[in-house]
Amino acid sequence: MKFGPRYRVPFRRRREGKTDYRKRLRLCLSGKPRLVVRLTNRRIICQIIKFDPKGDIVLASADSKELRKFGWKGGANTPAAYLTGLLCGKRALKAGVKETVLDLGLHSPTKGSRIFAALKGALDAGLSIPHDPEVLPPPERISGEHVAEYASQARERFSEYLERGLDPQALPQHVQELKNTLEKLE
Repeated sequence: MKFGPRYRVPFRRRREGKTDYRKRLRLCLSGKPRLVVRLTNRRIICQIIKFDPKGDIVLASADSKELRKFGWKGGANTPAAYLTGLLCGKRALKAGVKETVLDLGLHSPTKGSRIFAALKGALDAGLSIPHDPEVLPPPERISGEHVAEYASQARERFSEYLERGLDPQALPQHVQELKNTLEKLE
């Protein structure tokens, strides 16, 4: 621990490892709303947030738990991230947002990750977001073919899917059905 008259205690959220203030400042100075994607073990949360000196304003939001209302029976995987990003993008367009920047927060930018699947969903919804096409996951992962392939080898690991009435090998068709449902939303 540091001591002395010149030592300055960092902000609380920096000490807790929750906010990188330098990155946040660069994103806020862009003047565009941010597409904020946050991942937990069971949920994917996408929000379109506009900076305001009094506090950030959420313009549109989507949560992977909301996908259940549309018939989603899967978990918080890559296809769920894509569908959550698609839903958030549709809501952002309805709120009048056309262009955003991606806010990764403290997540590592790993090629093909769930964060970039959510980005792909927002792009497919019609938002304009600067990105490198190489980081987006391939269409096979977005449709859930990798999950269906693994389920053919280890079916006993998908008990939650089976309890919800979804055959894990039918996940790609289920993702396509839900995608069609979400694209019809206005």
